[in-house]
Amino acid sequence: MSMVDLRSDTVTRPTPAMRRAMADAPVGDDVYGEDPTIRALEEETAELLGQEAALFVPSGTMANQLALALLAQSGNEVLVEKDSHIMNFEGGAAAALWGITLRSVSAPRGRITALHVHAHVKGVDEHLAPLVAVAIENTHNRHAGSVWKAEELAACFDAARQSGMAVHMDGARVWNAAAALGVTPAALSAHADTVSVCYSKGLGAPVGSALASSRARIAKARFLRKRLGGGMRQAGIIAAGALYALRHHRERMVEDHARAARLGACLRELRDIDVLPVESNIVIADLSRRGLNAVEESKRLSLEGVLAHDVSPARIRFVTHLEIGDADLERALNAVRSVWGT
Repeated sequence: MSMVDLRSDTVTRPTPAMRRAMADAPVGDDVYGEDPTIRALEEETAELLGQEAALFVPSGTMANQLALALLAQSGNEVLVEKDSHIMNFEGGAAAALWGITLRSVSAPRGRITALHVHAHVKGVDEHLAPLVAVAIENTHNRHAGSVWKAEELAACFDAARQSGMAVHMDGARVWNAAAALGVTPAALSAHADTVSVCYSKGLGAPVGSALASSRARIAKARFLRKRLGGGMRQAGIIAAGALYALRHHRERMVEDHARAARLGACLRELRDIDVLPVESNIVIADLSRRGLNAVEESKRLSLEGVLAHDVSPARIRFVTHLEIGDADLERALNAVRSVWGT
């Protein structure tokens, strides 16, 4: 039985057209700055994000960590939301690599407000680590793909600037945020000091992320990428997949969002299952009121042909993506009704 894989939007495989683009990509040595496909990807990414320059890197974690290194130094603090990727899923890299402390706050739907920023501003005090930056996540993974509205971003950016702090946007899924709001990515990211993006999630490329910022910061990030072992050679082969996805897969993301909304609506119809608000392509079902264990329930779903990801003892995450069509969604709807419909 083939499985409907809703564990993540990272599970997608390159489309035939993407494979052809990768096979035919002109390449060069990127460490020497000679790979034309990577240069094209970086230039288009920077333009889409409203930034001066961009740097292709292997992973979103590397992009985020380069950003922290650009905006803070050893002994500094960076304000993050407690459920964020930077806080929880990057192996303690901020402390291990750079000596940076993460100061976490709990924010509704994962979206840090101006009040959070102002509440954590510190004066000059020899007892306190300087708080120098705010890192936000858009969309927010653990808050079911929560989408920051433009006015929310502006308020957070303004509060940070008023307090002398820089802002990093972990925009791994900012492509989804822009599609959900019907705006350009730059409308959400142009005023951030640094922005990380992933090509291997909703866009469906097999690998790769980028960091975008000013030309001066990206020049420094290129050096730090080398230090971390991220300097690749004829990497245009993989960059071509990302470039194809960037050019051809952004507009179709609204289809993923519509299917996620249908799945969320179906789950809400089931007894004693709570669903976080669905704003993009991520659906999180909370099974607390039924007293069910997410690990065991994900196993039950797999027996019905659907793969999902248990993200906490009582929560299961479903993520729609370009390999999930209407027929796949119907199978998923039937599976959740079969497992939890009584």
